[in-house]
Amino acid sequence: MKHCIGIDIGGTTVKLGLFTEEGELLDKWEVPTRKEEGGRYILSDVAASIKKVLADKGIGRESVAGAGMGVPGPVMPDGHVEVCVNLGWRDMNPQQELSRLLDGLLVKSGNDANVAALGEMWQGGGKGYTDIVMVTLGTGVGGGVIIDEKIIAGKHGLGGEIGHIHVRDEEWEHCNCGGVGCVEQIASATGIAREAKRKMAASDVPSSMRKYGDGITAKDVMDEAKAGDALALEVAETVGRYLGMMLAQVALTVDPEMFVIGGGVSRAGQFLIERIEKYYDHYSPISQNKGKIGLAKLGNDAGIYGAARLVLS
Repeated sequence: MKHCIGIDIGGTTVKLGLFTEEGELLDKWEVPTRKEEGGRYILSDVAASIKKVLADKGIGRESVAGAGMGVPGPVMPDGHVEVCVNLGWRDMNPQQELSRLLDGLLVKSGNDANVAALGEMWQGGGKGYTDIVMVTLGTGVGGGVIIDEKIIAGKHGLGGEIGHIHVRDEEWEHCNCGGVGCVEQIASATGIAREAKRKMAASDVPSSMRKYGDGITAKDVMDEAKAGDALALEVAETVGRYLGMMLAQVALTVDPEMFVIGGGVSRAGQFLIERIEKYYDHYSPISQNKGKIGLAKLGNDAGIYGAARLVLS
């Protein structure tokens, strides 16, 4: 039986998984992300951890197809990374370096959001489809485009950066990317909380959201909206509107079979999906025959699944 390894490099921990080629997760574990000295220890820690697990399980090198790696930043086709701000990496090729540390084992890499999308296509919410777009609603809004079972990263690694599609002209605050009116400013966890604070500041309407004060979270907003609070429902409607608008634009560009919605905000479930669908249909009336919208299923494991799948493509 052949094995493959999935590696998801995050700013706090590196998640790793050992898989069969059929996509069965046999084991998963984590190592701390040591970011000191420009992140120079991260890959050696990963390599040592992989070697130990393989040795402990008695798995020989000949039965490992390779290791895939999701990296938090744009990745060029040859694996080169210009910068990974959260790791301290600059102008390096982690793919080549990890392969060297693993004694020449095949290593493939990709942007972490794109890789998570590949995982959802392989064994998650997009299983059974070959063309999906994943939207990750977390601290920011990430995305990944998979066409014919392959990541579409683009020539400059910008493919799938859908969180920075401009959707709101009247926005005045700048996004982290430097732009204004990005969907990330409205539909990320931080964006939803910001929308709620703006709504509360702009009116005296009674709202159950007010009890949270400035500490209000996206989960609080969605919970109060589900409970019927009028102001919270307005926020949820705004989020659905701009996400639906963005998905319509993406649908008319790449026409996937399915949009998979993941990240912490997606825990609002069907309540959120219904609001997105309403505006998605409104902004793409050209056809009813288009990609459907569903929820991701792999949670925090999407990255290791997708990284493992990289090796098999």
